[in-house]
Amino acid sequence: MNILIANDDGIEAKGIHELAAALAGEADIYISAPHVQRSAAGHSITIGKPLKIKDVKFENARRALEVTGTPADCVKLGLRFLEHEGIGIDMVYSGINHGGNLGTDTLYSGTVSAAIEGVLCGLPAVAVSVNDHEPRDFTYACDLAVKTFRAACGRLDNRTVLNINVPNMPAEEVKGLRCTRLGIREYKEWFHPRCNETGEMEYWYKGEPVVYKSNNENIDVIAMQNGYASITPLQYNLTNYELIDEIRNWNILDR
Repeated sequence: MNILIANDDGIEAKGIHELAAALAGEADIYISAPHVQRSAAGHSITIGKPLKIKDVKFENARRALEVTGTPADCVKLGLRFLEHEGIGIDMVYSGINHGGNLGTDTLYSGTVSAAIEGVLCGLPAVAVSVNDHEPRDFTYACDLAVKTFRAACGRLDNRTVLNINVPNMPAEEVKGLRCTRLGIREYKEWFHPRCNETGEMEYWYKGEPVVYKSNNENIDVIAMQNGYASITPLQYNLTNYELIDEIRNWNILDR
């Protein structure tokens, strides 16, 4: 069994090393990750310029590729490169991300997009995140990543990403795990103006998550807010099927 691990925090981030160590007892581990931080890259890919790959040392991995691209690039290129070398991958993992990927934030997430790229390439995939940009404890996230692998192996189809989010706290303090749907991740947001060294004005994004008054722990954002980890099955098909027939009645389509 071969697992490809990617991320968006870069190949030197602590989270991807923790995930590789956790999964190394379950399968042979291969790494394909960005050479620098690529958070919030979404599902962008690199076109119009070449990508570079470099083999690097990486504990607990059979092989590790440092890629000058986006998280989606890393999965797409990594899978093809390893395939050319005669190495077939069975599952894709992405993470462990430094920061949560909840609700509508999944649309921006390089972590989730790397996992979705695995699905687009025909493989089941899992994304794992700790809900803090300075995570203190990866224990629960690692344990859950391994448990999910054992449970999903041979059961998870190649059209689904399991999106796991874990509170940034010791394992014994996590209240439990909820199977959830995506919620709305809203922020009190603004752009902070700042003058750079050349005298030009720049605007830096800032945002604080909205806290919801709800106990509906079937929603990932609420489950996390209330001290639970969440696991959400995702698919990339964004079609609004309920609206298809209505649009056909708008008299704007060619008959």
